[in-house]
Amino acid sequence: MHETDLINWLLAARTPSLRYLTLHRLVGRPETDWEVQAAWQEMQITGPIPAILAEQTEAGHWRGERSYYTPKYTSTHWSMLLLSELAADGQDARLRQGAAFMLEATSKELGWALEGGRHGLSCFWGNLLRYALHPSYGEDPRVLAIVNYLVHDAEARWRCPYNDGLPCAWGAARGLWGLAALSAQGRSLEVETAIQSGLAFLLEDHSLVAADYPSPGRVHPLWFRLNFPLFYQADILFVLRVLAELGALDYPGAGPALHWLRTRRKADGRWRGASPFRQRTWAALADQEETDRWVSLQAAMVLQQARGVG
Repeated sequence: MHETDLINWLLAARTPSLRYLTLHRLVGRPETDWEVQAAWQEMQITGPIPAILAEQTEAGHWRGERSYYTPKYTSTHWSMLLLSELAADGQDARLRQGAAFMLEATSKELGWALEGGRHGLSCFWGNLLRYALHPSYGEDPRVLAIVNYLVHDAEARWRCPYNDGLPCAWGAARGLWGLAALSAQGRSLEVETAIQSGLAFLLEDHSLVAADYPSPGRVHPLWFRLNFPLFYQADILFVLRVLAELGALDYPGAGPALHWLRTRRKADGRWRGASPFRQRTWAALADQEETDRWVSLQAAMVLQQARGVG
């Protein structure tokens, strides 16, 4: 299928975020383009973004939760992560309130972890950093503490108690996902060293396509699927998305994974997606075809950038 046909299929999405991201990030139209603006405006009034925000309380957390982490995947932590993935308006007061709620709710826990020299759970802290930076909380000392924690986690080789104390590929990928959201000017030498540590672990010490990362059990089947959305998990496509944001698709270790992604493309030019948590998260994320569109858009953006650096 010609690339134009893929773009037309993506633009037929019911989800406004898909149309906005296709036009702005894949096609490359500026924010001022009238179609980009139309999709942006529609995102605010229909689709998953307003549906998720409708369940937020005035205090900033989400209704019906037992904690900011449970239930998976509709409580505050997961809802904020989804909103950032959906390209919700970072200047929306509700997103700022949600991020502020999470930063306050986790500040003591983070302080204890830093004081005690604990490490692990980079998946959680990387995700939190990601959506806290989305509404521009970069100068908040609580955000800087998360960055500091991830730097220390990199020094501990991304080891996590939930992976039997072994270095964790999911944790490293999510940690880099958070650090990638820092502006180039906001990355200290320590942050750059942490990023290089994560890249070396994911691409040099081990292989994305072999998935030979330390683990007490077998490789999780999610790794070799194309999933949307994921939460604390990671797959090959997610890692490639992180590499794209870090400008690291030209690393030798990324080559086999890019080839793998190309081979997963179907004869019609699309990619088949999986939504393993569809029944546990917000129904407004829609059906199988929209899942296919999400992973197809993400795969196309990765490969487009890879061609640019290859």
